[in-house]
Amino acid sequence: MIKLIAIDLDGTLLTDAKTISDTNKEILAKAKARGVKIVICTGRPLIAIKDYLAELNLLDADDYSITFNGGLIQTNTGEILGKTAMDLADVKHIHQLLEKIDLPMDVLSDALCFQLETSAAHPSIYPTMNKALTYVSKTIEALKEDALYNKVVSAVDVDYLDQQMALIPAEEYERFEIFKTRPNLLEFMPKGVTKAFGLSVLGEHLGIAANEMMALGDEANDLSMINYAGMGVAMENATDGVKTAANFVTRTNQADGVAHAIQKFVFDEWK
Repeated sequence: MIKLIAIDLDGTLLTDAKTISDTNKEILAKAKARGVKIVICTGRPLIAIKDYLAELNLLDADDYSITFNGGLIQTNTGEILGKTAMDLADVKHIHQLLEKIDLPMDVLSDALCFQLETSAAHPSIYPTMNKALTYVSKTIEALKEDALYNKVVSAVDVDYLDQQMALIPAEEYERFEIFKTRPNLLEFMPKGVTKAFGLSVLGEHLGIAANEMMALGDEANDLSMINYAGMGVAMENATDGVKTAANFVTRTNQADGVAHAIQKFVFDEWK
């Protein structure tokens, strides 16, 4: 029996226009009414998903989200159950790496985003992708030891990003969690901090086992929770790696794939 549904946003619950379809809203409301926990699992901070949570009626003290790709596990009213962040040494290390391979750099600090110039020829497009944050230009020397560093992102044209990602040394993947969360967005997280990690923390808090969870996603940062949950669901528009790992491939994000999977595995209403 599925007691918790973990859902990615971009490319999964959201349409390409960044909206939630009426069909998805209806099926999620029905699941919540039956006592199933609906948990948004995203790379974004809580402030950047508040409007979606409101649309889904997920703003109660016993509603939860996993944000920063597992870096924060919290109630949707803001109570923190678990937090893992980077230290300044990690941020400086990634700064050197991105300078070397000529990729832009943004550092998220809760609702703030510090923008550091690491690629003059390829400036960050992150402000166009996440408009809920407050952007502040910084130098690496101005960053403080005791500041909060949730994650580092590099947002740039997809073809250029793919080209430069090939230059990242293998040892960096041993030091950090490095993955794409959208085709044009590369993210760096502390090692071991993933959406699966977030689900394990939340599951322990709620007394819900992994085999009682469904996880739905489309990109590389969703792979950990697809593997972790008892029912891992890939969108039809997911990457090949996510589809291979999944127990089931549902319809696309444009065709109510979330609702389709929940109907099948939670309500047994295959259509």
